[in-house]
Amino acid sequence: MSADELTPPEAARWAARAGLPLPTDRHDTVAATADHIHSVVAVLRELDFEDTPPAFAYRAGEEKHHAAVRTVSHRSL
Repeated sequence: MSADELTPPEAARWAARAGLPLPTDRHDTVAATADHIHSVVAVLRELDFEDTPPAFAYRAGEEKHHAAVRTVSHRSL
């Protein structure tokens, strides 16, 4: 375990602080899940979005569909 990983007692303490008391048998699972989320966010922070326009520049309905992309209706499943 690295120094940055959340320990089960820390997970329980943070959950209780947020008003979400955890049963003892959930401490390990919650700590592991929080560590996984933290690692995913860390990877996202490293991505270079320099040429990506901000969200307010997106116009719904104006996106271009590619021939290789097909929408599947829930009725066709």
